[in-house]
Amino acid sequence: MATSMKFCFGHFLLKKTSVLSRIANNNCSKSYRLLYNSLKLYSTSRKDGSEDVRIGCASGFWGDTTVAAPQLIHKGNLDFLVFDYLSEITMSLMTAAKTKYPDFGYAPDFVQFGVGPYLKTVKEKGIKVVSNAGGVNPYSCAKAMYSAAQKAGVDIKVAVITGDNLIDKKAQLESQNIRDLDSDKLLPSTVNSMNAYIGAFPIAKALDMGADIVITGRCVDSALVLGPLIHKFKWQPDQFDLLSAGSLAGHLIECGAQATGGIFTDWYKLGLHKTWSSIGFPIVQCQSNGDFIVTKPVDTGGLVSIATVAEQLVYEIGDPKNYILPDVICDFSDVKLTQEKENEVKVCCAKGKSPPNDYKVSATYADGFKATTVAVLAGLNLRAKGLATANGILQRTRTIFEQLGLSDYTQTHIQVIGGLSDDLEESFSNFIRDDDRTELSLFKKKLKGEIPKQAALWIAVEHSQKKALELFAREIAPAGTGMAPGVTGMVGGRPKVSPIFKFFSFLYQKKDVSILIDIDGTQEEYEPWIAQQTEPTSPAQTSDEMPIKPADFSDLDDIDYYQLKDVGYARSGDKGNTVNIGVIARHPDLVPYLNEKLTAEAVGLIFQHLFEDESGHKIENGHKLVKRFYLAGINAFNFVLPSALGGGGVASLRPDPQGKGAAQMLLDEFYLALPKNTMKSIIKETD
Repeated sequence: MATSMKFCFGHFLLKKTSVLSRIANNNCSKSYRLLYNSLKLYSTSRKDGSEDVRIGCASGFWGDTTVAAPQLIHKGNLDFLVFDYLSEITMSLMTAAKTKYPDFGYAPDFVQFGVGPYLKTVKEKGIKVVSNAGGVNPYSCAKAMYSAAQKAGVDIKVAVITGDNLIDKKAQLESQNIRDLDSDKLLPSTVNSMNAYIGAFPIAKALDMGADIVITGRCVDSALVLGPLIHKFKWQPDQFDLLSAGSLAGHLIECGAQATGGIFTDWYKLGLHKTWSSIGFPIVQCQSNGDFIVTKPVDTGGLVSIATVAEQLVYEIGDPKNYILPDVICDFSDVKLTQEKENEVKVCCAKGKSPPNDYKVSATYADGFKATTVAVLAGLNLRAKGLATANGILQRTRTIFEQLGLSDYTQTHIQVIGGLSDDLEESFSNFIRDDDRTELSLFKKKLKGEIPKQAALWIAVEHSQKKALELFAREIAPAGTGMAPGVTGMVGGRPKVSPIFKFFSFLYQKKDVSILIDIDGTQEEYEPWIAQQTEPTSPAQTSDEMPIKPADFSDLDDIDYYQLKDVGYARSGDKGNTVNIGVIARHPDLVPYLNEKLTAEAVGLIFQHLFEDESGHKIENGHKLVKRFYLAGINAFNFVLPSALGGGGVASLRPDPQGKGAAQMLLDEFYLALPKNTMKSIIKETD
């Protein structure tokens, strides 16, 4: 799931080592036994004789709900169950944990809450399990799993896949003038994790060797699903369309409930919130020709529709025609979705081409410290009092720094959340486009009578020395008595100082990475398939090349303004310091209007305030960095906004470091001029 929420739970566990120790050593609790027994009443088994393969995903990040695994085990009718836990930041945190405690460095949830309580049932049902829970210590993860199996009286074979961890090559790589793919910087000396994104074929080989459970370190998330499909259908390394289809199946379910109605645009309109407590987790039912069905267990909450699947398809992708993975370069630009039955969507038509002959390597490195505080503001002049309070705190601490001989902050970020004013740059900047004042008047009309009486003050700071931020943390509370009135509370008390881990990515030749599959001492080395001739990547069609008919504005008297949420669905996500926003038209007839009005520049102008360089300085004309891609198969546009997340992940000082709210802002902020009759007929057809 890329970064998403994965780092949050891992960071908590690293800080609370006593909690981690209890989780790592504790037996399954009574509550999980009760959950197991309650769901067992509804248990199903795979007895239909189908040659299709059913794969369910029970975890989209480290810290996902514990109810997903028993739901899928008992009600999913599965062949394979997969768990996705890792992100770049998770790897860094696991490395730090292993440094302090040699037996740590993996996701203990996988053993204690994911599979451990259900090993007997998993074995009885013949469900194979695949997970990247191994992190930087897959052997310790396997040891813990064997211990759980012994207590449960279950005989299992656990495969461990290693080779992704390249930290031992750090000195060698430093001497090779390795540079970051985006910034062109040299490899920092403070690197603390370095992992290659390996592919699906080692997983398939482990299953071929008879593994019941496969534990990997870092691999691309979608490989957890593609590996079982390669194993089952004997797909070959040069069957690129099939590998692309299997990768798409993995991409759609790797984030858990996001494919089954979670974070869906129309959540309120369709009343999905009433079923969130029992939301179903995703299943793909795959055929040997690459076609598959996305579904969920019966009698569970959520929704599987063309719209929910389309939203997840555009999540965290860049160029849809060149989605680069270690096993294949995928082309999702003409993927087709069909509603087969209620909560069943058929997916087909993914294409693929030869993969690169190198792995992408993601490293993290320490680069200073940060602290964040949030205060509640109440009453009048919210924005003014918030900014004045923040600046007062920063000025006071800067004076202290100067007296102690400490340097200034590396970066600061102040934001009043919910405190509206004439200056909207902080939240929704540059709303006016093409001198269209009607759109601005609509926005102001929407706000009338909705001026908030409470807001939140966000102050985040970065410094090269931990000592400086500890001083900052002590100067927050005094604002409650010595600065603006209505500062009512500091959320979470005195802020904690935490290290900043930043991303560094580079390419490393596959032939130089030794991948080993180990089952109880029986080891086999994986030899990567090397393409004799790699295919050049051609970018997806630009605006000028898109085969879209012109929008019809011939009847000016028939024109009205519509909010983007009435015209399309949208979802946003992150890749490092880049945010993507996918927008799907609610009807094919709306595509020409979106094509003409929802341009890369228009989207960029709305988010102009987000673009910053590595020093935190605004990028002038940053909106011109935005790229737009077209996915004809699902009537969608994907917008890629680089340098828009303040560094991304835990390196960012912003309230939304992963761009999760960007799509919501765009849906709310963007208005389109559309023919009223066209909209009326579409609304009637789609309702």
